[in-house]
Amino acid sequence: MKKRTAGLTALLMTLACQGNPTGPDNAPVLPTAWAPAVSNQYFPLVPGTTFEFAGRTANGPETVTVAVLRETKTINGVVATVVRDRVFLNGALKEDTIDWYAQDNLGNVWYLGEAVKDYQNGQVVSTEGSFQWGVDGALPGIIMWADPLGHVGVEYRQEYYKGHAEDFAKVLAGGQAVAVPAGSYSGCIKIEEWNALKNEPHTSKFYCPQVGIALETSAVSGGDRVELVRITRP
Repeated sequence: MKKRTAGLTALLMTLACQGNPTGPDNAPVLPTAWAPAVSNQYFPLVPGTTFEFAGRTANGPETVTVAVLRETKTINGVVATVVRDRVFLNGALKEDTIDWYAQDNLGNVWYLGEAVKDYQNGQVVSTEGSFQWGVDGALPGIIMWADPLGHVGVEYRQEYYKGHAEDFAKVLAGGQAVAVPAGSYSGCIKIEEWNALKNEPHTSKFYCPQVGIALETSAVSGGDRVELVRITRP
């Protein structure tokens, strides 16, 4: 699901991050004003929308259902949009996660936290990776820039809870064309994402205008590929 003019102003860069954005001790300078909804064209979250994905992974066929809920959650005084993300591997529930997002008044979308439940044989086996901004020193990060083309080649933090949630990303290119079962899209942004705590291949995600994530691939043996199959809008 987790983006036009080239280049952000110095003010936006100051608001978005301070110093080296990938430094583990770097605390982002958070906005003082927030938008009422997440409307970024590369990461739109309209309550009532459901995104369905399907594809192949090294561990078998995977399906994903991402639902933008009509409820909100207030985190550190910020009203966040709530998204439920369920992953099924070989037909069995693998992960059920609640994500929290908010957009600042400049159009950047922030990831404020997630509540993770990993499943095995129908039972919750782990909640590792869960974090919430302001709890035990956890910090939010950027999930989508207001101007992603102004950040091509720059690494940045998507989340930070030391030792538990340390995802990073880098915008690789714009102007990408993507064809998936849900449709054919142009003007998409290609972003490389990775977990600094795991020795795993980086993934490439393609975020398309007025859609969000349309395609995810990784360079594992055989080539993982998970595609957007359907969007159900309210």
